[in-house]
Amino acid sequence: MALKGTVANELPASASDIALTFSAQTRLLVVAPHPDDETIATGLLIQQVRAAGGEVGILLLTSGDNNPWPQRWLERRWRIGPADRRRWGSRRHAEMLQALQRLEVPEEALQCFGWPDMGITDALLQSGHATVAAVATAIERFRPSLVAMPALGDRHPDHGSAHVIVRLALAGQASPPRQLSYLVHGQAPASGVIEVEGTAAQVADKRAALEAHRSQTALSGNRMRRLASRPELYAADAAAPSAAATTVLPWQPPAWMWPWLQLSVVSAAGTQSWRLRDAPIQRGPDGICQLALPPGVTSPRFARLASTLPALWIFDHWGWCEL
Repeated sequence: MALKGTVANELPASASDIALTFSAQTRLLVVAPHPDDETIATGLLIQQVRAAGGEVGILLLTSGDNNPWPQRWLERRWRIGPADRRRWGSRRHAEMLQALQRLEVPEEALQCFGWPDMGITDALLQSGHATVAAVATAIERFRPSLVAMPALGDRHPDHGSAHVIVRLALAGQASPPRQLSYLVHGQAPASGVIEVEGTAAQVADKRAALEAHRSQTALSGNRMRRLASRPELYAADAAAPSAAATTVLPWQPPAWMWPWLQLSVVSAAGTQSWRLRDAPIQRGPDGICQLALPPGVTSPRFARLASTLPALWIFDHWGWCEL
């Protein structure tokens, strides 16, 4: 069952513990890994908050410049160099401003980090403290009452890693805001989620905002429109993880792949990575792996399994889990 998002004073009593309410005091911060995520995932949520008189801030992590196939298609070029990527990132930034205007979000509400597109995972694993600190500072500056971030299980590596960064940034706050997770790449669960519905006019404005991202709809318009037309579903605040010293990993890769798989564990204490065959795990006869967490790993803590082999497929096969 999906619970409906509501404006203040319209909250069903039976859902008061997890349903959303918006008012003039609502301060929504949307964390978007790329231009267009804000529209596809939160276009209705943004408009609902604005309709209630609340304020919206957008934290854009990358400029979406590592987007070669649409760029090759529209610019009729094969080779794409650094200058070409910067130009493409500027184009996508301009498109995002047009989309936000259609959603009635002012330009000054947008804060851009300019991190490498398809590089958020590397930023987290290699410069975790600085990366998390940058997001924590942005959150503290905006003082949100509600944060919408990518889901941990999103198959795009930038999205899953963005979730980890935001969660670690929020973990350091004494009174963290309410947290919602949205999923763009993957299948949302059929239950335990909150659905935000807009009016017919708001749905039309969301569609118009998507069309502002012309660089993306030119080559993948049907897919983009299909993503944007799905119900806008959000998972509410993550449950507190267990403090157990060991945990079962959700993946069961075949033994022949172990030499080419890397396991990383990330927490506020830092990052540790191993080749899977060298990681502190025990594999049972049923193939289930149990990880012995190293000392000093605090909650929240996350693990990622990834192949070290080059691949054309950009999406994660295993991705992240919370320990």
